[in-house]
Amino acid sequence: MNPSDRRTFLRRSALLAGLSLVPGQMARASTAPTVPLIPQPKLGDIVTLADAEEVARAVMPSDFFDFIQGGAGDEITVRWNQEKYRDIRLHQRVLTDLGRLDTSTSLFGCDMPCPILFAPTSSNRILHPEGELAVARGASATGTTYVLSTLANTSVEEVAKATQSPLWFQIYVQYDLELTKDLMRRAEAAGAKVFCLTVDAPVPGARSREEKAKFKLPPGVGLPHIVRRREPGMFTLERVVPMRFVWSEAEQLIAYAKIPVVLKGIMCAEDAEIAVKIGAAGIIVSNHGGRQLDTVPATIEVLPEIVAAVAGRISVLIDGGVRRGTDVVKALALGAKAVLIGRPYLHGLAAGGAEGVAHVQKILLRELRMALAMLGCRDLSAVTRSVIWEPRKD
Repeated sequence: MNPSDRRTFLRRSALLAGLSLVPGQMARASTAPTVPLIPQPKLGDIVTLADAEEVARAVMPSDFFDFIQGGAGDEITVRWNQEKYRDIRLHQRVLTDLGRLDTSTSLFGCDMPCPILFAPTSSNRILHPEGELAVARGASATGTTYVLSTLANTSVEEVAKATQSPLWFQIYVQYDLELTKDLMRRAEAAGAKVFCLTVDAPVPGARSREEKAKFKLPPGVGLPHIVRRREPGMFTLERVVPMRFVWSEAEQLIAYAKIPVVLKGIMCAEDAEIAVKIGAAGIIVSNHGGRQLDTVPATIEVLPEIVAAVAGRISVLIDGGVRRGTDVVKALALGAKAVLIGRPYLHGLAAGGAEGVAHVQKILLRELRMALAMLGCRDLSAVTRSVIWEPRKD
């Protein structure tokens, strides 16, 4: 689909959903003249992940953009996720025999060309007509492991057929554990290699930007993995009703799974210890991209204490705020085995479908390789705490 057709699709989707593209214009939207299309940059003009974000902002209806960009509260944690990476300085070494740079790694039996995964994100069809299928093809083109969301608009069976790369599956607990187990068996049968069980969403976050936009899915864009949610976590002006999901139930799901289960949403050492005890194969240090509880620390800030608590017993991954190859290096140096990106590949999806997704990943991987070379690291095993600059104490 060319850029003009894609933008038309997105605008029509917004109109069908009853979303106002221009304040006060909804009543006469059906008869209003077509909005002139802005020139669409070529993917080659996107040099940084920030460039991809700006293109996405330009081609998407503002309501949809606010849905993917928005966070909880005043979005302070959203900002911290990126800013705290900038506070970490690197310790550069020179004249190292680098040979051929190697960014490959392996996690839970999945071989990967680099330690950068695609995080689970919901409702990708609001960004591109092919939605998760385009993400899967972009992942396949770059060898990237893709974590498909329970709240995807495309079924796990269809997505599995669209990628040759490892496919993981993220789980939101549904109406009861039996329905959740049914979904787990379905994902296993489709070929999922790892489950990512989200544990940080007893209620939706106070997503003020999203609430003001009155976002809802366009007609015809469904959620094929949702049979029936258990009593949902919700809030109104009068009450807040949390969903019940506790450690013992997480342990049941871990025991039931035939593939490794990683807990997504761990933000403190105490919970990391429990995750190890109940049999989790790994942890994703995550604050839900800043979309759940505002003013919790950036994920990179809490990563060291969680790595220390786990003490090598299980693998630790991290998401939130990664926008540069140097960010990837910093996360690895502080003990993460891999990072996950969410919004950046969604920006690529909006900018250019599967090719845009792959382009964003290639930018980040190139920057990672450049950073490794200039730090004197020929492979990921050389990325240790020693690459972090700290003032000398003497």
